[in-house]
Amino acid sequence: GISFSHMIPPLRESPHPIPSDYYETEVNKVRWVIPKCYTNLRQLGEGAYGVVCTAEYGDCGERVAIKKFSRPFQSTIHAKRTHRELKLLRSLAHENVLEMIDVFSPDIGPRHLREVYFVSILFGSDLQNIIKIQRLADEQIQLLIYQVLRGLKYIHSAGIIHRDLKPSNIAVNERCDVKILDFGLARCADLEMTGYVATRWYRAPEIMLNWMHYTHTVDIWSVGCILAELITGKALFPGDDHIDQLTRIMKVVGTPNEEFLNKIQSEEARNYIRNLPFMPRLNFLSLFPNASRAAVDLLDKMLVLDPDYRISVVDAIAHEFIREYSIAEEEPVAGRIVTTDEEESRARTIIDWKESDYQSPWSNRMERARESYFSFVPEIVWSEMQGFRASGRALSDGFPHKLSCEEADD
Repeated sequence: GISFSHMIPPLRESPHPIPSDYYETEVNKVRWVIPKCYTNLRQLGEGAYGVVCTAEYGDCGERVAIKKFSRPFQSTIHAKRTHRELKLLRSLAHENVLEMIDVFSPDIGPRHLREVYFVSILFGSDLQNIIKIQRLADEQIQLLIYQVLRGLKYIHSAGIIHRDLKPSNIAVNERCDVKILDFGLARCADLEMTGYVATRWYRAPEIMLNWMHYTHTVDIWSVGCILAELITGKALFPGDDHIDQLTRIMKVVGTPNEEFLNKIQSEEARNYIRNLPFMPRLNFLSLFPNASRAAVDLLDKMLVLDPDYRISVVDAIAHEFIREYSIAEEEPVAGRIVTTDEEESRARTIIDWKESDYQSPWSNRMERARESYFSFVPEIVWSEMQGFRASGRALSDGFPHKLSCEEADD
């Protein structure tokens, strides 16, 4: 794809004054401009695409999490990620999926949109932290994995592949409630797939092999890696790089057969694997000696090299390891398929400028394409934000979400 990041001028501060119901503050040298109902910001985490702070909401001081997107329209990648995450969080509503309870910007209108923030209920911890400090009992692991799969069933029913499931993206509170986080890499299943997503250790092998048309079962592989880590307390495939990662996987699940190899589009990847020494699939009962037979059987069905033979989320929920927690009528599916196809195809159309543009000098075409793209994407993000606020569900507009302070007032 074409990247315009090297052509984009540095972002200036918004040319208009801060709205009267907002205030400006600084956290770890990052400028935040947020509604006055959010106070006492403390940084919680930072990544390539955003910074997350905890904050206190309103008079009751209920703690929430606020994510500030880092330069949301700096490049096509940043812009797509911003749009995707907002669109999906606005569209998804499930107990085991992160709920967006507010979205805002101090900027006035799409033409000036520079800053985007969204708010969610704060969960105390995540699986990564829990794995570091304690070994879990079988019943706890069952409950956690059941909830992850319950959320995943809903996500997949909406036509979405998460693509970045890992322990740090599974939030957990003191009651062992689970929420799936971070939809910045999520894709609608029928869009063209790209190879380099998700933290490598939890990445399905077909993504590393750049097998373009992968399916929802990439998420099942990730859940298998998470389940193994919950059982043993350490990552199953901690690869140093892509080659090391693939080698570690093959040593456990065995080298692939010809049926699987013929499905791989990359000739280079096929030849590389064919030249590897034969490795048999390990006996999972020996690999996980402290796990129950039911847990081992589920791992055996999740960690299958060929995704066509990997267990589906529906069958995984019905598996004996977690069956006692499963109540079919309490496992809702999405009422509709969520898609970003239309917006992303329009964005691609802007990049693939019209044939007539080829008559103009290259620099002019590039500049016009850049201007078109980076005026278009803020418009659709602005539209998503306004759509959420128009629904009346925004916390800063007074919508009563399930915050403890409101329960205390009853």
